[in-house]
Parts: sequence; C-alpha cells; structure tokens
Amino acid sequence: MSWQAELQAMGKMAANVPLAPRTTLGVGGEAAWLFRPSDKVHLIAAMSLIPEDVMLLPLGRGSNVLIADSGIDGLVLDLGDINTLHITDETIKVGAGVRMSKLAQAAANHGLTGLEFMATVPGDLGGGVAMNAGAFGQQISDVLVSVDVLHRDGHMACVSRDALDMRYRYTKLPQGALVVSATLQLETSDTEQIKAAMRDMRSKRSGSQPLALPNCGSVFKNPEGNFAARLIEGVGLKGEQRGKARISDVHANFIVNEGGASSEDVLHLIRLAKAEVKKQTNIDLEPEVKLVGCSL
Repeated sequence: MSWQAELQAMGKMAANVPLAPRTTLGVGGEAAWLFRPSDKVHLIAAMSLIPEDVMLLPLGRGSNVLIADSGIDGLVLDLGDINTLHITDETIKVGAGVRMSKLAQAAANHGLTGLEFMATVPGDLGGGVAMNAGAFGQQISDVLVSVDVLHRDGHMACVSRDALDMRYRYTKLPQGALVVSATLQLETSDTEQIKAAMRDMRSKRSGSQPLALPNCGSVFKNPEGNFAARLIEGVGLKGEQRGKARISDVHANFIVNEGGASSEDVLHLIRLAKAEVKKQTNIDLEPEVKLVGCSL
C-alpha cells in the first residue's frame, strides 16, 4: 500500500488541490497532495509514513503566504482538526488549528488578557507561533510558555519559549518541525475591558487596512524605527499596479488582488517595492510574507 493510501485512512487526502482558494490573497497553483488528519493521533502516525524527500507545507488560513503559480510538488498539511482548546485558571493549552480570533474571544470570555491583538489576525495558532504574530504592541512571545512540535520522524517534543529565540516576526523552530499545540500564560482582567480593547483594535484595523479585498497581510516587516508602508509610499509606489495586483491605496504595505491576479503579478510588485526602497533610502526591506515555490 502506498503512503498516500495509508494517509487516506487517517483523515482527508486529495491530489492536485488548488491552493488559491486556501489563501487570503487568492493566488497560487496546485499542491500535489493535501492531507487533513482527523486528529493529533493520526497526524503523529502519518508523519512517520511520509517520505523524507516529500516537501511539507503546513497551511492554515493561508494569511501570510505567497504560493507560486506553478504550485507545490509536495504535501500541504491542513491542521484544522487539531483544534482543542483547554483553559485552566490563567493557562491556555491550544491546538495549532484553532483560529487566533476564536482564541482571543475564548480568552476574553474567561477574563484573560494578553491575546486581544489576535482578534484582528486572520490566521491559525500554529502559523501565528511560527512567525511570532503580533499587532498593537502585543505578540505571541509575550505570553507563550512552550510549544509542542512534531518532527519528521514522528516524535513529539516540548520546546520552551526561551529555546525558540523569538523576536519580531520570527521564531526559530526546530528544523522541519510542525507546531501541534502551544501553552500560553495570561493574566486576569476585566472581561468587558478586554472586549472593548478588542473592538477598538478591530475598528482601527478596518479603518487603516484594505480588508475588503483579498490580501496576505503585511508584505514586509517594519524596519527598526520605521514603517514599511511609509517607505513604500515615500518612493511613490502607493497604488502601483501589475495585472490585477495592486499596492494598496489604503495601506502601502499591503498588496491586494483585484480579481484574477497571479502570483507573478504580486511577486513583481514585491520586487519593485524592495528595489525602489533600497535605491532611494538604502533600507533593505525584509519580506514578512512567506514565499513558497518562488523567491525574490
């Protein structure tokens, strides 16, 4: 029996799956295979069956990724069913497939503060940990205690926050390891104040970002002491268009898909913004979006 057939019995397995509908930007080609394990036990069992030369790409909401038009000759892992969420006093143990907005709401309902920013982040917890997601002065490393990761050989390990070298939009995960769950330590506060803060963050975000059109979130990391959007606008690229992709008129660190954009359209604008900012300011913008199957 092939490894693909064995995985079929452990969840949902499909071949030649379009990935554009699985990303918030709405571009990209197909994955050779896509596997959604039915639970953590089947995920662990499946990992040791997948050949080591098969590329693995965990993909939750696809909110911080640009996938090449040629797609992925590998296996996309959908961890949407790894979605347990347990709250004990001020500690939360949460699965990688839980949406960060849902996690923020659950914490607020229990009068726990520290995750308000997650109400504005359209991704899953696993991806958030992998990039140390953050907004409005908060980030996951502020509250993370440890991460349970799964290695390619099928063994699990618990990694403490201190061993992850977490910095602005960066987490040093063990090579090839998947985030399966995380333990977070929060603080007790007033439920209504927490929810009010979340509403305020959502309002500010909706007023300053082009959320009505498909996008991948912030394209570049903010350089220390500066803002990528300010730099891109400053070199005259706000509103620049290539095909159906555009550097947003609302927020210059966002690229939007106006309907039918290709990954190459988006990549052209990323390269252009990076080159012009470097040329005019000598600042080297670093991508925040993860490039899969393509490069600058």
